[in-house]
Amino acid sequence: MERKNRILIFGGTGYIGKYIVKASVSLGHPTLVYTRPLNSQTPPSKTQLCEEFNSMGVTLVQGELEHDQILAVIKQVDIVICALAFPQVMEQLKIIDAIKVAGNIKRFIPSGFGAEEDRINPLPPFQALLDKKRKIRREIEAAGIPYTSISANCCGAYFVNYLLRPYENVKDIAVYGNGEAKAVLNYEEDVGMYTVKAANDPRTRNRVVIYRPPKNIISQNELISLWEQKCGHTSRKAFISEEEIVNRSQSLPPPHNIPVSILHSIFVRGDLVAFEIGEDDLEASQLYPDYNYTSIDQLLDIFLVDPLPPASAAFG
Repeated sequence: MERKNRILIFGGTGYIGKYIVKASVSLGHPTLVYTRPLNSQTPPSKTQLCEEFNSMGVTLVQGELEHDQILAVIKQVDIVICALAFPQVMEQLKIIDAIKVAGNIKRFIPSGFGAEEDRINPLPPFQALLDKKRKIRREIEAAGIPYTSISANCCGAYFVNYLLRPYENVKDIAVYGNGEAKAVLNYEEDVGMYTVKAANDPRTRNRVVIYRPPKNIISQNELISLWEQKCGHTSRKAFISEEEIVNRSQSLPPPHNIPVSILHSIFVRGDLVAFEIGEDDLEASQLYPDYNYTSIDQLLDIFLVDPLPPASAAFG
């Protein structure tokens, strides 16, 4: 039997990282998670997650993002996946340096998992975030490290919670712009599975993989209507104009101006689907047609029965 690639995940206890860890294990890969040392100050939720990882057979490697420590563990694996949050995005330079020295990594997947940074031009606060991601991509390319960049678009459960607020049973739902722009909402479990599949796929070497399954392309108005049909009640839409959103992006201090700029890009301008996927592009549901991804319709069914807990993104 062919040996499965050993996968190391940075940020594996974070929001999207935990789904990648579970996908890696479910696909049979020896999986290592690099995490800061656990101590009395560690949040109980992280401690509990680490205990769950241990029970799944995950190897927890505790350490700081220091060269010698990360080099030692990188030498033990075949694939490195980084799921560090935005405030740590430039810390990936340390990982890149260690990968260059180690010389054994078959594939590196840098942190990102959102919009395709080389193909959109959003408001300045979001642009500044993407510029850092671009710098990381250029550093990887210059170093000659085999990579796959992931454009996972929107985390589906995160944005269902953010847009519809099902856990609050609200009557008024904020709609950004006119609600007609299309977005792409992918269930986090599928993001994890697609990512691990892509990390092991020779077709994705030194390429960008875009997660744009056709059943997950939806506007805010369509999402609200679908949710109303499923839960049997109607909501009042509180429209927030593009002008107001742009003004907020200019008046709010960093990092609070970043989320509103992201909302503008996704739900007002429709940047996630503003470019065509051509013959030279790689799209996840086309690469892996046998994988049954969760449609946005099915994700809302999950929320009806067992709502996923809301989360918040870190930008500073």
